[in-house]
Amino acid sequence: MTSISRRLFLILVLTTGLVWLSAVVWIFLSTRAEVERVLDARLMEAGRMVSSLIVSQEISVDRAKGATAEIPVRVHSTYDRQLSCQIWSLQGELIGRSGGAPEEKLAEHADGFSQTEIDGEQWRVYAVTNAELGVRVLVGDNLRIRDGLVNDVIRGLLLPAMLILPALAGLIWLSVRRGLAPLNRIAHDLEHRHASDLRPIEDVETAKEIVPVLQSLNGLFARVAGLRERERNFTAFAAHELRTPLAGLKTQAQVALASEDRAIRDQALRQIMVGVDRTGRLVRQLLDMSAIEAREQEERGAIVLPGKILRSLAAELADPSRQVTIDIAPELDRIEFAIEPETFTLAARNLIENAVNHSPSGSVVRCRAGAEDGVVVIEDEGPGIPEDELPRVTERFFRGRNKVSVGSGLGLAIVELALGRSGWRLKLENRDAGGLRAIIAQ
Repeated sequence: MTSISRRLFLILVLTTGLVWLSAVVWIFLSTRAEVERVLDARLMEAGRMVSSLIVSQEISVDRAKGATAEIPVRVHSTYDRQLSCQIWSLQGELIGRSGGAPEEKLAEHADGFSQTEIDGEQWRVYAVTNAELGVRVLVGDNLRIRDGLVNDVIRGLLLPAMLILPALAGLIWLSVRRGLAPLNRIAHDLEHRHASDLRPIEDVETAKEIVPVLQSLNGLFARVAGLRERERNFTAFAAHELRTPLAGLKTQAQVALASEDRAIRDQALRQIMVGVDRTGRLVRQLLDMSAIEAREQEERGAIVLPGKILRSLAAELADPSRQVTIDIAPELDRIEFAIEPETFTLAARNLIENAVNHSPSGSVVRCRAGAEDGVVVIEDEGPGIPEDELPRVTERFFRGRNKVSVGSGLGLAIVELALGRSGWRLKLENRDAGGLRAIIAQ
């Protein structure tokens, strides 16, 4: 696992080193150019100075002696002693030269700057021609000397850099550790928390770059806390709802065993069957609720044929003993819905089952397409839902005044949860003619 502090340290050190290297290169190039400009100016100054000394006869030019004269060069610095000066006649005769100057002609050009090679070394030469006296002054210096000057400058920069960089690396490391200290504090806080401690993390004295992370973590803690609270409530409600039918089953079984009257035993057995149906339905709904909550947000894209699914459910949920029929409108076979088949089946099952259980004997539960596209309407002829209870009927385990014995208060909650995960919604309204209208819509 890569350490953030190590990565930041390496990035900063490499970046700083690159900046230093770039600065050294830039200084080297600029220094070299400036040194060449200054030294060229010194060459030009020395050449003109020697020429003026010849004109003022401070330097004697006597071609009749047949020997070369020594040219005095004023010494101001180490560099001055490296200058070489020659005086040549225009006929090509060496008249004089400074100490240390080569005997070979420094340059062949008439005037100005030039670069030449003498004995394998490069020279920079400035020439001044005096036509009246018939002489040419050549002043030059060895480029090796110039390179030495530039190298001395760069060496003076690199040596401090070599000493400063380790100290700078240490400061960078301390800065990175200090900058990441808030993250370390958060990690320490989370590491020593109990699994049940979902309190928000305080963002006091925290860098603003870390605040979004803290807000996301606190949001996650809040969602987990809400989920755990719902699970606790769900478990408590489920235990209560299961306890009642199980106690009833036990009581009816005791009645059936203790009674000698056949009619009483038969009635007790019928109550046991009703209790088993209610308990089985409750367990199935609890499992459906748990499966929906564990499912991720569904992606749209699947297509269902509502007519086919509704006919299958109608055959499964029809109650011949109560003579409640389920009518499926033909137009449902000609439309398609963009919803997951499992989600639509689960929602439609609970709505139809709810309608059948609340419908009186001999009534009809109708399933039809709505006036708008992508709408399924399920209507019953039962008592409906009181208007003051409509906002609460989708709460878990809520059973209103018009409850039935087989209900558990989970059916509509399952429908709303399942449809919401698919981007659909449930709408409930009472019919003018009596009964409830449940609408599955986008």
